[in-house]
Amino acid sequence: MANKRLIAIGEALIDFIPDKNGCEFYEVTGFSPKLGGAPANVCGAFARLGGTARLVTQLGNDPFGDKIMRELADCDIDTSCISQTDKANTALAFVSLAEDGNRTFSFYRKPSADMLLSPEQIKEEWFENVFALHFCSVSLGDFPMKQAHYRAIEAARKNGGMISFDPNLRFQLWDDPDELKKTVLEFIPFSDILKISDEELEFVTGENDFKKGIPKLFKGNVKMIVYTCGSETAYAFTQNNASASAAHKVSVKDTTGAGDGFIGSFLWKLQELGITAQTLESIDEREQRACLDFANAFCAESVQKYGAIPSYPTLETIRQQYRSL
Repeated sequence: MANKRLIAIGEALIDFIPDKNGCEFYEVTGFSPKLGGAPANVCGAFARLGGTARLVTQLGNDPFGDKIMRELADCDIDTSCISQTDKANTALAFVSLAEDGNRTFSFYRKPSADMLLSPEQIKEEWFENVFALHFCSVSLGDFPMKQAHYRAIEAARKNGGMISFDPNLRFQLWDDPDELKKTVLEFIPFSDILKISDEELEFVTGENDFKKGIPKLFKGNVKMIVYTCGSETAYAFTQNNASASAAHKVSVKDTTGAGDGFIGSFLWKLQELGITAQTLESIDEREQRACLDFANAFCAESVQKYGAIPSYPTLETIRQQYRSL
């Protein structure tokens, strides 16, 4: 199990992090460029813990694309399935941070290189020895990358991998919220694991009470739902059981990449426990709770620092700070 890889498909971009919190965009006087994009972050979390991770995306043939390639490699993320193109630039996202570390985004992505990755570019051999394929909704708009996701999901499942989906809603990237909802609902049944936040539940299910909303999400292949509530409790549900884990109370500097770190570390812990796509449905409450506890500890360390992947802790750090894990 240990040498099977996590593969993520979707956007890799540059997050421009502001030099101060708690102000409007126009008040920011400087931004620092940081590697970002949810699929890249999930790979970063998995790799930081010692796992094997591969990213499938497309970047612009430009300095930002070169920077991302270099930094992914520095993070021990396999870049062999990343292409670069002259047809569009690398995606950029300018971030504004509130006093509590929460973010708003301004995207430069009309189109960006990742959106143009076509299904014909996806090779089935990329998915040999796959543990899990992870994806989000940012790259599921009406452009070639959506079709590339279908191809990747098919290849990963054919090779025995579990499918992990985090909608990771970014409303400003969609002209029509109804189209976003329709697309998320279209892809949920393809997933074995669905991660959804308290802020997303009502939009996706029409229910603000998770006891009513969560059951609506068990569609198609869905075997587990991971439900996160920011700085509060995180939950995991299967058709047979439920587990909960309270978040650690820490001083938050930046939540950028926190949700990605959560699911990346959750998937890493699943692999450490020997859980596969074939055994996920029979996971017991103790194992579920262990994954939640581990992911909460991972996030607690991450949000005390700035950025996404640079803030992610190593396995050694986690085990020093949280002896029971």
